[in-house]
Amino acid sequence: MTRRVVITGMGTVNPCGLNVAETWDNIVNGRSGIGPITLFDPANFQVKVAGEVKNFDAAQAVGVKEVRRTDRYQHLGMAAAKQAMADSGLTITEANAGRVAVLVSSAIGGLRAIEDAVRTLDAQGPRRVNVFSIPMLMPNGAGGLIAIATGAQGPNFSIASACASGSDSLGTAWQLIRGGVVDAALAGASESTTVDVGVAAFDRLGAMSHRLSGNPSPFDRDRDGIVMGEGAAVLVLEALDHAQARGATILAELAGYAATGDAYHITAPAETGGAGPAAMRRALESACVNVADLGYINAHGTATPLNDASETVAIKKALGESAYQIPVSSTKSMTGHMMGATGALEAILCIQAIRTGVLPPTINYQTPDPQCDLDYIPNTAREKAVAVTMSNAFGFGGHNSVLVLRRFID
Repeated sequence: MTRRVVITGMGTVNPCGLNVAETWDNIVNGRSGIGPITLFDPANFQVKVAGEVKNFDAAQAVGVKEVRRTDRYQHLGMAAAKQAMADSGLTITEANAGRVAVLVSSAIGGLRAIEDAVRTLDAQGPRRVNVFSIPMLMPNGAGGLIAIATGAQGPNFSIASACASGSDSLGTAWQLIRGGVVDAALAGASESTTVDVGVAAFDRLGAMSHRLSGNPSPFDRDRDGIVMGEGAAVLVLEALDHAQARGATILAELAGYAATGDAYHITAPAETGGAGPAAMRRALESACVNVADLGYINAHGTATPLNDASETVAIKKALGESAYQIPVSSTKSMTGHMMGATGALEAILCIQAIRTGVLPPTINYQTPDPQCDLDYIPNTAREKAVAVTMSNAFGFGGHNSVLVLRRFID
């Protein structure tokens, strides 16, 4: 049995907004969510800026009692899941609970909880370590809490594929629904790595921007690295017949998905594009979509010299000469890189592009790079009706995850 999979709910908290509407308004108007780091003291760091979630009420997301028993990445994930459920109108009952999956992932999990536990252990000894440290640090912790809150009793697991985690969660949920294993799923990811060890470790890789301006510049000749972001995005996916039977509003169709591995290097992308082109082609094939029908690509676009050049090569290999006619943008220029959660948010932005006929820009784009020679929608959003969009997510370890989202037509 192969069923069509549709999106009926979306939720997010991220540096550009505390819900989908606020996020979209800021994104299409080119307003950056990046600013000075406040989640820790960066005085001794060369990195001074990040994309932090601002004005966020953790107690509203998980309850006053649970705030100190849970990690920030779990707070963000719960907030996004609550929004997605409210948006979808899906009700989980004793009768259908076993047919609803939860695939809310995290590339790293509770990094803040790990850091706090190690510091407490070093300063005060093992008996002072927080008794809740394990459930706080588990990468599957957010998904577990979401299942408890909603009552969903279907498959519940977290996928750790670095920066592809959120996209792979959506793709895996798509496979489960298409195959008839479940009827619906909450899928996406949550991440909060803006802590001392997270920023220090990424910076030691040489991957992070040292600009004080907070202006990541994907695909620009003078790009100098990622700006770390945090946040969560969760979507409600349903089998088409299930959504129609309950009269749900269908926002878009998740039409295709594919994942490949570069088998090349643990952190660096292959200059040749690696297995990224194969993931893009297979995602289009699984959606039964021709290249000519593709209207927009939300790129991985991290603003590192290697990634942006490699992704440009991959897009051209996958799409041929058509690559030069398809608008591409990196919304990480505004959100920063939300690690495992980014792909899920960017799927939402692809859906919004379909629904509104507006394509998000790549801001901070000033100087073209001969190695990056596609149409990156520089600085200003573009009005264009599109029916099919693609979201790329590429992660450390050589993970390539590609989603194809389509306007729903019955």
